[in-house]
Amino acid sequence: MSLGKIRILHVVDSLDRGGLERVVCDLSIEQMRRGHDVCVYCLHTPGSLATSLEAAGVLVVCGHKHSGPDLGVVRELKRLMPARAPGLIHSHSMMPNYYACAARLLARFSTPVVNTRHDMGSTRRGDLREKLYRLSVPLTRLAVMVSEGVMEHFVTKGIVPKRKARVVLNGIATDCAQYANPVQRGAARRILAVGDDEFVVGCVGRLVELKNHAVAIRATAHLASLLPGVRLVLIGSGPLQPDLEALARDLGVEERVSLLGERSDTRDLLPGMDAFLMPSLTEGHSIALLEAAAAGLPIVATNVGGNPEIVEHERTGLLVPTNDDRSISRALQRLQGNRTLAAKLGSDARAWVLGHVSVPAMADAYEAVYAEALHLS
Repeated sequence: MSLGKIRILHVVDSLDRGGLERVVCDLSIEQMRRGHDVCVYCLHTPGSLATSLEAAGVLVVCGHKHSGPDLGVVRELKRLMPARAPGLIHSHSMMPNYYACAARLLARFSTPVVNTRHDMGSTRRGDLREKLYRLSVPLTRLAVMVSEGVMEHFVTKGIVPKRKARVVLNGIATDCAQYANPVQRGAARRILAVGDDEFVVGCVGRLVELKNHAVAIRATAHLASLLPGVRLVLIGSGPLQPDLEALARDLGVEERVSLLGERSDTRDLLPGMDAFLMPSLTEGHSIALLEAAAAGLPIVATNVGGNPEIVEHERTGLLVPTNDDRSISRALQRLQGNRTLAAKLGSDARAWVLGHVSVPAMADAYEAVYAEALHLS
């Protein structure tokens, strides 16, 4: 079935800077470029990425949702649906899906809802959002997962029926991914405030429990005695920043750990790094990991979720057990001591990204899912 030009309503929590939000932004802009009519509805506040969407002609609407159930958001989504139909609603993650499904049910519209799960779900027992998501699945036409690992998790747990499950890999703007030349590297390291002789390990992600930055700091403490020039750079903001700063002080590596907060220039900073670390407890199909690979950085990542679908051990990076600071420090020491290996891992990772995970490839895959969802109407 040919998709043609359709109206697409994306529903997200917000457009704060993050992997999921970056995917929605890049996908929406590519869909506009292809002639689709695209609107992004944020349940909460717009966030820092809304400006780039609006500059591309994408309509951004915000519900300013208050804490707890908010029927006002459901009513506003219901009002939006006639303007977006005939077309398709594309929700992202848990809460946007059950709000979109509730509004669709209330509006008595046949417009299909396609949901994307960008992660492995909540690890908190009895999480109300996950319970409500389960209730919304029967009202969801198709459920997209961002990696085979994510799909296996949701199907095996009985959360999503296999007949509704699809996989679409996240894509990144590969035209922005350049190998670092000496000028780029020098400029990035000046911004990072690191010396030429320092071994800089970068880590990008919100400062929350699942990203497990604490294990990165503990690994840095182990490594500091062996590599006095090691520097850990954490890019991202979040509620755990005071705890992480305190941990670095307690371990005596506060001079070796830099917390830069949220940055809009992360891609420009990647060339200044010598290695990239992804220590997460769980991941879907990490945009930060894809961008590090596209920049040609040698990667150390935990063997969880969708990480092994990006990092093939000993070929496009090194995989380590989760929550194992000793294994992380050994892997980073290996990269520092064998620059030939580091360069090859980075080169092969970049080649894989450029060949498999572009934004146009992601948009093509979603168009196929949309066509299937509309055909099932």
